[in-house]
Amino acid sequence: MNPSEIRTVTTEAQLREIVKEPPQTIWDKDIARIDEHARTIIAHSPFVLLATANSDGVLDVSPRGDPAGSVLVLDDHRLVLADRPGNQRLDSLRNLLDNPRAGLLFIVPGMNETLRVNGRATLVSDAPFFDDLTVQGKRPRLAVLIDVEELYMHCAKAFLRSSLWNPETWPERKSLPTLGRIAKDHLGLKGVPAKVIDAGLAMDAKMNQY
Repeated sequence: MNPSEIRTVTTEAQLREIVKEPPQTIWDKDIARIDEHARTIIAHSPFVLLATANSDGVLDVSPRGDPAGSVLVLDDHRLVLADRPGNQRLDSLRNLLDNPRAGLLFIVPGMNETLRVNGRATLVSDAPFFDDLTVQGKRPRLAVLIDVEELYMHCAKAFLRSSLWNPETWPERKSLPTLGRIAKDHLGLKGVPAKVIDAGLAMDAKMNQY
């Protein structure tokens, strides 16, 4: 493709020539607090996406999963989620030390609407609420405390377009590479069978969830 064929948008004025201003109700839906409806959605969400960026603008979006109800709402303006064991890169947490801005997207299985929360994050190494973050007898070593600055519902269009919850649209799992196959190729592990890597990854995931 010839780069001259790509028409870029570089100003908000150009952007608004394509997409008009929304009605005022769209701006007003940000209530900036955790009301009863937000509490209900958070309580039923087992999966949340955490978006962060460092001071250089390097971005990260990290999936966070726990049994529904594991994200704690402390009051109308604060919530906290445990940091569970992962790959130890700490991309999100290192970003938050550099730039405390964070975005959360709460997802409830079968629900097409999502809850968006933006605010300021603080890393916590211990607090009385850590006991309430314990899962399967494991108390987290770290937690992310969010002071809510924006909170609003996101409409269903993306989930409807993707048919995310419709199993009939899901690909056959066998048609996709396993993580072991991907790791073998990405890391150049020529002497190790993919099934051996998969077995090791499965064991690690089972033994180190919490």
